[in-house]
Amino acid sequence: FPSHDRCIKQFIIWGSKGHAKVLADIVTLVGGRVCALFDNDPSAVSSIEGVPVYHGPSGFERWRETTGDLSSYSGLVAIGGHRGKDRLQVLEYFEAHSINIATLIHPAAIVAPSGRIGLGSQILAGAMSGSGSEIGRGCIINNRSSVDHECRIGDGCHIAPGATLCGEVQLAQNVMVGAGAIVLPRRVS
Repeated sequence: FPSHDRCIKQFIIWGSKGHAKVLADIVTLVGGRVCALFDNDPSAVSSIEGVPVYHGPSGFERWRETTGDLSSYSGLVAIGGHRGKDRLQVLEYFEAHSINIATLIHPAAIVAPSGRIGLGSQILAGAMSGSGSEIGRGCIINNRSSVDHECRIGDGCHIAPGATLCGEVQLAQNVMVGAGAIVLPRRVS
């Protein structure tokens, strides 16, 4: 791990609840640090000790004004479930404000070298993305889920914990596959 703060990758996360904690743990594992959380809920509190939470776009603007050079920050989105459209909107918001978009892969995940992972997607602990699979932007491939060979996952999808997509499954944009679900080969949704 880097020994000097300037070498540490700095991350911001939009979303301040449970999924933010999961992402913060992965950030730590890859030698990074979460510096700020953002949430549209005005009553949201920080779920990560020592990391402030800012509320909505106005909170983001206040943070930006006091931060200076944003080129050293990467953005993550901690909005899970069926809210793929919201994840994609936050990614666009980050891009419009010159925040680098992070794609996060847990060290205990398996990603085939012949696959593609879209910008802003997250591959969590124990998850697998198989040969030739394509995962879109802003997707969550959750703990212990399996995306087998040659699957095509649209932008904003969430594959919940323990779900299995057998080979050549195609998912449209913003689809959620529930925990423990099994999608048989060559299905289109």
